Amino acid sequence: MKVNRSEKKDFVENLKNEFNNSSSVIVAHYSGLTVNQVEDLRKEMRNNGAKFKVTKNRLAKLALEGTQFKDIVNLFSGPTAIAYSNDPVAPAKVAVNFEKKFENFKIIGGGYEGEKIDLDKINFLATLPSIDELRGKLIGLIMTPAQKIAFAIKEPGAQLARLVSMRSSKLEESK
Repeated sequence: MKVNRSEKKDFVENLKNEFNNSSSVIVAHYSGLTVNQVEDLRKEMRNNGAKFKVTKNRLAKLALEGTQFKDIVNLFSGPTAIAYSNDPVAPAKVAVNFEKKFENFKIIGGGYEGEKIDLDKINFLATLPSIDELRGKLIGLIMTPAQKIAFAIKEPGAQLARLVSMRSSKLEESK
C-alpha cells in the first residue's frame, strides 16, 4: 500500500498532536507478534485510556521534532510501536504486563513529561495506580467520613429506641 506525500504529512501532524497531548510514551519492538496479539494489545491500551500504534520510524522521528519527547528519537529503529496517553501510568502498566506475557514484545524505552526514561523507570510507572484508580481511592476517602458521620448521627437514636424497647418489655413483664 503506497502512501502519498499529503497522507504522510497528515500522519506526522496527527502524531505530533498526540505527542503534545500525552504525558508518557513507551517505545517497544514488536517483531514476531501475530496480528491478533497486536489487536489484543491495542484493545487493552484503549480499555485503559491509552493508545497503541505501529509506526514508521522516519515518520515518528519527524513527529517527535519540537515536542517534549524529542529526546527519545534514537529509540526508533527496527520494528517499532508506541504506546502513549495523557495518563502517565496507563501505557507503562499495559506494556509491562503485555511484555510479561509475550516474549516477542520488548520495551526499549520511553519518555515521561519530556524526560527520556529507561526500563527501570517504566517498570516503576507500571506499579503506580492509574488516574482512575487514584480517583476511586480519593472518592473512597471522601465518602468514608460522611458514612461515619451518618452512622454516628443515626446510632444515638437507635440506642435510645433499643433502651425504650427494653424498658417497655420489662414493664410488660412486671405487670
